[in-house]
Amino acid sequence: MPEAATMTSRVDVARAALSEITPESQVGDLTSETTDDEGVTTLTFAATMLGYPGWHWTVSVAQLEGEEPTVLEAELLPGDGALIAPDWVPWSVRLEEYKAAQAAEAAARKAAGESDDDDEHDDDDDEFDDDDEESDADDESDDDDFDDHDDEHGEDFGDDVYDGLDPEAAAGHHGVDGDSADDDSAADDDAHDDRAAGHDDEE
Repeated sequence: MPEAATMTSRVDVARAALSEITPESQVGDLTSETTDDEGVTTLTFAATMLGYPGWHWTVSVAQLEGEEPTVLEAELLPGDGALIAPDWVPWSVRLEEYKAAQAAEAAARKAAGESDDDDEHDDDDDEFDDDDEESDADDESDDDDFDDHDDEHGEDFGDDVYDGLDPEAAAGHHGVDGDSADDDSAADDDAHDDRAAGHDDEE
C-alpha cells in the first residue's frame, strides 16, 4: 500500500473519530502529524469553535503492519497561549476561602466603625471645650460689668461726707458751720446757768 494512501487513511480515520464527538464544522485543517517510537501517530487539527482561541483537536492513531489504522484517543487540548479556565478548586476549599474573606471584611468594617466613633467622640469633646471657653468668657464679661457698676457707684458715693463719720463735716455739708455750732451750744449753757442762779436768788 502506498505511503500517501496510508497517510490519507489516517487523516480520514481521525476525522471520522472527531465527527463522533463534535460537528465537522468545528474541525479545521490538519496542522501537524508526528509518530513516536512505538508507531503511534498523533494528528492535530485546528479548532474552529468560538471562544476557544489557541485550542486544537488531537487524535492518536495506531496502525500495525498490514492492519487498518485504529484510533486510540481523540480530545480537545489547549495550545501555547490558549485561553483556559482557572484550575478547579473543590467546593469545600472555596467555601473556607469565602468565609475567611467575609470575616476579614467584617473586621475591616468594625475597625472603620470604631475609628468613626472615636472621631465623633473627639468632636464632642471639642464642642464641650468650646462651650467651656464661651462660658468662661461670659463670666469674665459679667465680672467686668459688675466692676464697672461698682466704679460708677463709687464715683457717686465715694466722697459722701458720712463715710468718714465726721459730724462736723456732716454739719458743714448741711450748711452749718462747726465752730458756730459750738458757740451756740456754749451760749445755751450760759443762759441755762443764769436762769438757775436767778432762781436761787428768789428763794
